Amino acid sequence: MTSIDQSGTFALGDRTVKRLGYGAMQLAGPGVFGPPKDQDAALAVLRQAVAAGVNHIDTSDFYGPHVTNKLIRQALAPYPNDLVIVTKIGARRGSGGAWLPAFSAEELTQAVHDNLRNLGLDVLEVVNLRIMFDAHGPAEGSIEAPLTALAELQQQGLVRQIGLSNVTAAQVTEGRRICDIVCVQNHYNLAHRADDALIDDLARDGIAYVPFFPLGGFTPLQSSTLSAIAQRLDATPMQVALAWLLRRAPNILLIPGTSSIAHLRENIAVEKINLPDDTLKDLDDMAEAFGSA
Repeated sequence: MTSIDQSGTFALGDRTVKRLGYGAMQLAGPGVFGPPKDQDAALAVLRQAVAAGVNHIDTSDFYGPHVTNKLIRQALAPYPNDLVIVTKIGARRGSGGAWLPAFSAEELTQAVHDNLRNLGLDVLEVVNLRIMFDAHGPAEGSIEAPLTALAELQQQGLVRQIGLSNVTAAQVTEGRRICDIVCVQNHYNLAHRADDALIDDLARDGIAYVPFFPLGGFTPLQSSTLSAIAQRLDATPMQVALAWLLRRAPNILLIPGTSSIAHLRENIAVEKINLPDDTLKDLDDMAEAFGSA
């Protein structure tokens, strides 16, 4: 890896954001369903994130559903001018919390209006179209119909910029023929590196890549090598995993989520962690071992 400014910024379309942002998913209840256990604590985390300089918040109206967007509005509106709120559409929640596809033109239109209402906005800054051919990971198939529907909402002035989520490289290529794509949000971390080539291709074109589950998601990253490196750097294993992502490519924007102010502070401290070249090699070797496991 070349030297990359971990504490710098990157373009999110025509906006510039700090590379370390915040993901609101964990503010909802267990399984990202229902209200938070402690609403006051959730509001405090959001306010602390912005006070600490975070200016990129990732959310969705299907978190809860309708929970995280209402929390964001209550905690932060009127919003700071430099704050970029990115949301997702293309899915809905079943009565028991199941993640279900919702990307007909009618469902996408309703989702945009729900996001606008619950966030208290007149226009959504960035909307990621979550592709749900397979809820558990990218699956090939044309995205022309739902993306065209979203692009029409953009033309109506309800959406400023468009991104893609849970997509293959071929779908990114298809999407870029339909409209400008400002970011791609996919599953990526030390142990899950299927998008290595895609990240580099997007970096060359100045397009942001936003990894979700940067710490493993519902199955957190675990490795004796990672733990040993963390101890050597006087950091936590999760801090090292995030620092590696910041060094992986300049177009990676991080959105680690938490419902704890203490954990939020740990995440924000990641940009100060220096990863020496030999440590980077150890982490890359570990990533390859994860991939072959």
